[in-house]
Amino acid sequence: MSVSWQRPDEAPRRVSILGATGSIGCSTLDLISRAPERYEVEALTAYSNVELLARQAKAVGAKFAVIGDADLYGELKTALAGSGVEPAAGSAAVAEAAARPSEWVMAGIVGAAGLAPTLAAVRRGAVVALANKECLVCTGELLLEEVRRSGATLLPVDSEHNAIFQVFDFERPETVEQIILTASGGPFLHTEPADLEQVTPEQAVAHPNWDMGAKISIDSATMMNKGLELIEAYRLFPIAAGKVQVLVHPQSVVHSMVAYVDGAVLAQLGAPDMRTPIAYTLAWPDRIATPAKRLDLAAVGKLTFFAPDETRFPALRLAREALAAGGSAPTVLNAANEVAVHAFLERRIGFVDIVRTVERVLERMPTQPIESLESVRDVDGQARAVAFGLTGAAGGSGRASFGA
Repeated sequence: MSVSWQRPDEAPRRVSILGATGSIGCSTLDLISRAPERYEVEALTAYSNVELLARQAKAVGAKFAVIGDADLYGELKTALAGSGVEPAAGSAAVAEAAARPSEWVMAGIVGAAGLAPTLAAVRRGAVVALANKECLVCTGELLLEEVRRSGATLLPVDSEHNAIFQVFDFERPETVEQIILTASGGPFLHTEPADLEQVTPEQAVAHPNWDMGAKISIDSATMMNKGLELIEAYRLFPIAAGKVQVLVHPQSVVHSMVAYVDGAVLAQLGAPDMRTPIAYTLAWPDRIATPAKRLDLAAVGKLTFFAPDETRFPALRLAREALAAGGSAPTVLNAANEVAVHAFLERRIGFVDIVRTVERVLERMPTQPIESLESVRDVDGQARAVAFGLTGAAGGSGRASFGA
């Protein structure tokens, strides 16, 4: 779908934000608050942070606010009383928020829980700013087929994929020799493998460069986030899987690169601030000013790059193997990782057990075709059940993570 930026003297761009109280959602609302005349907020959603969601909805004059935890409906209704904001709760209401008439939707719900609402936005042909990498990892071609069918537009928000999007020659993809994803390496880049056994959740969420939620921060610490991004890059860009590479770049200044057949390498650089890629999608195909710190290369001094140590970070190997296996393997990878990260945050397993759990679940579940959303749900649920058993958690299949 062709989209043109709405100028200030024209009608405001109508937007919805799924996952409004998370770091991506808060950064998006920060940008909107700096130019409120350009935007009209249709809907905001959150999972459990009623207080912040209500405050955000009233501040921007949202028409609809949804709390994902249905038990919190009464609390949200009370918080929004007299504001004119319509409250709702539950997974079906989250999907309804995505389906409401907005031109642009931020898909910022972390994990497989973001799949149903993202699909709802895609199916009505919206411009979807995709901050949920798990959607593409889990569904493979299913989501992309929905995009093609509906005429929706997918704009990647992850700093790496957003960087690639800005420098990739979509008109001549055959001239692209390689995509190079950069990785900060997280907080344990130089930690000895034996010492990783003692890592605590507090240490693992302390990312050196980025301010992110707990789940994404843990994925960065294990480098599973880069494995998921590798799979996502293969889905987003017309390139062979073997041409997607990863380089560790501790400064997080070069957000990713595209190498061409003539030897040229194009890179997108910037200070590590998610408001920059969010703004690129919010204004696309134009650009808007942001308060992000300007890059001062002289102050940075030097940029370093080196190959990732897959002994220290075996998640990268697992992701490549899952992508090569195809079918259900990426869905299993993602589901098992979500369960294992949660178990680590609850201190039921150790840090290195996160990737060990994922590998064991992959070994126990034979790869099968993914032919429908229902088959994705089934595989996701089965993988979660196996992972729950391995991590000592009480719980069901995890199918509720997909929402309505």
